[in-house]
Amino acid sequence: MQKIYDNADAALEGVLKDGMSIAAGGFGLCGIPELLIAAIHKAGVKNLTIASNNCGVDGFGLGILLDSKQIAKMQSSYVGENAEFMRQYLSGELELEFNPQGTLAERMRAGGAGIPGFYTKTGVGTVIAEGKEVKNFDGEDYILERGIVTDLSIVKAWKADETGNLVFRKTARNFNVPAATCGRICVVEVEEIVPAGSLDPDHVHLPGIYVHRLIQGQHEKRIEQRTVRKRPEAAATNGGNA
Repeated sequence: MQKIYDNADAALEGVLKDGMSIAAGGFGLCGIPELLIAAIHKAGVKNLTIASNNCGVDGFGLGILLDSKQIAKMQSSYVGENAEFMRQYLSGELELEFNPQGTLAERMRAGGAGIPGFYTKTGVGTVIAEGKEVKNFDGEDYILERGIVTDLSIVKAWKADETGNLVFRKTARNFNVPAATCGRICVVEVEEIVPAGSLDPDHVHLPGIYVHRLIQGQHEKRIEQRTVRKRPEAAATNGGNA
């Protein structure tokens, strides 16, 4: 099956619709599928439910879908540095389903593995547990969390071969693997597509069976928070106080 498309617009053609659910990989601005997000923004689909660790930053990543009011609900663990995310949530414009970070990752993984739900201690006795089934195992309470299955997954990888086998770059793997598995259709953007057979099978992080469509593109790779320290000589001239 031909999986390679010319660009993000082509890869999402016939897939997008109002009211759909999307699992998006990335953590902050690390490993986000920025080209596919931009294409979703361009398509103008609205009332989206998006499962993602956070919602980008103001004006970039998933943040551009917030700015255009295309997102109706977020399933996230972190509001992050996005002031518009916070504003829309506090004003009641955006529905937010808060998840502990590990729970969100496991909900995606479970959905991709065909597991409808699982029990976890995380959140027991807190607002996270409200309205959820509680069951006791070996004298400890656990809450039932549902697996996440979405209409679409959008993820970012470092390399792919022509069959869709994926390799991620260091921490940019983050939520991309579980997000990729839980979508009924998975569309991936990568920095490089290599010939089939050229990837060491032991280095493949996600097999191509999960990937339906694939694009190669150029990425901006913004830094969410740049933290630097003074140069040693500058500290020395300041009495040793860096």
